[in-house]
Amino acid sequence: MTDQTRPSVLFVCVKNGGKSQMAAALMRHEAGDSIEVHSAGTHPGSKLNEASAASVARIGGSFEGESPKAIDPALLARVNRVVVIGDEARVDPVEGMNGTIETWQTDEPSLRGIEGDERMDLIRDDLVQRVGALRTQLVG
Repeated sequence: MTDQTRPSVLFVCVKNGGKSQMAAALMRHEAGDSIEVHSAGTHPGSKLNEASAASVARIGGSFEGESPKAIDPALLARVNRVVVIGDEARVDPVEGMNGTIETWQTDEPSLRGIEGDERMDLIRDDLVQRVGALRTQLVG
């Protein structure tokens, strides 16, 4: 069901198993019901990234009820903001699109040899800052 009174955001990455799910979970955790939150992938994988989910859970967020999914063109056209996470995914505007598309170039700790929980927590903490700023833009 659509709630036109709340701002809405769609987070997108390639597989919709890790970073876009993290951003969506963090926004739900931060904003509660004040923002309608969705996530999707340009080429969805078959499962959620367990390390991403565990990292979000460590600060009280949750991937509960989520699964990788493709971009719904109707949703893409309707949301106020589309946030593409990383430079691997590409989202083109659709006819009649209501919102804007922006790309967040995120840090990739594995390029510096950082792996495991530390890697996931660094990615999460970067997204926490970005999600907080976006929440402020959308609802004050």
